Amino acid sequence: ADIPVIPDLEEVQEEDLAMQVAAPPSVQVNRVLTYQDLDKDLMKYAAFQTLDGEVDLKILTKVLAPEHELREDDDSWDWDHLFTEVSSELVTEWDLGQSERED
Repeated sequence: ADIPVIPDLEEVQEEDLAMQVAAPPSVQVNRVLTYQDLDKDLMKYAAFQTLDGEVDLKILTKVLAPEHELREDDDSWDWDHLFTEVSSELVTEWDLGQSERED
């Protein structure tokens, strides 16, 4: 009775699981906080000003750069142009190093 039995193909074909679809999970979507909201919360709540109750983050929060200073425009990269630019800078630095050694 404890010996596993391989089911017949006819029995498996009757159970067509391909057409059964699992119900999607129900997730409550909350609004995503902006950087400004996070900044306000950071300064408002003392819990965010210490890490593990030991590390004081007040100094760090005072010197954090504002969001508008961190935003950068997206630049597209062209491999050939980037390779040429970097190799040119490396050759220039190498030439300056060689000329300083000769002097």
